[in-house]
Amino acid sequence: MSDLIPTGVELRTARLVLRPPTGADIDAIFAIHKDPRTSLHNPSDALAQLDEAEQLYQRWNNQWQSYGYGYWVVQRHGSAQQLGFCGIKPMELHGMKVLNLFYRFAVSAWGHGYASEAATAVTTWASKTVPDLPLIARVRPANVASQRVAVHAGLSRAEHLDESGEDGLDWIYAANLPGRTDQPRKPVGRG
Repeated sequence: MSDLIPTGVELRTARLVLRPPTGADIDAIFAIHKDPRTSLHNPSDALAQLDEAEQLYQRWNNQWQSYGYGYWVVQRHGSAQQLGFCGIKPMELHGMKVLNLFYRFAVSAWGHGYASEAATAVTTWASKTVPDLPLIARVRPANVASQRVAVHAGLSRAEHLDESGEDGLDWIYAANLPGRTDQPRKPVGRG
């Protein structure tokens, strides 16, 4: 298993450090993704076996090796505990190349603004590093907390892009859409 980490991709906020994952994070990937509360709105993301976490880590690592960005592990300054994960991956939405913003945190980290803080750091980084690609977040209509994170990170509701996803209807939040002047280009909030 390769644990090569691209250089220069650690992000820091007032409270958090975001770093690329390593093989040492597989247990945390499993613990967070096996908790049914963290995948309540996206049950297809739930993990049941440790080998699924190993495979997920490998996909994340492969993306880092291919693109130089991906999903970061989120930790508080000076702590080894993984609070969750936040990052971007390239994908297509209605035939348009986009970056999908992802965030998933341990239940113990909920309610502290960590997801908003991490997502804002990632969107700021993406707007500087990959400015030609729109940034989107696919959010379940009932997931109000995730909707707030997307808005705090600078994304706006883009109803015209809503689509059916693996677990049902995905509401789309977006920034930097081509030809749209009503979309923020930079994050506007802090969590």
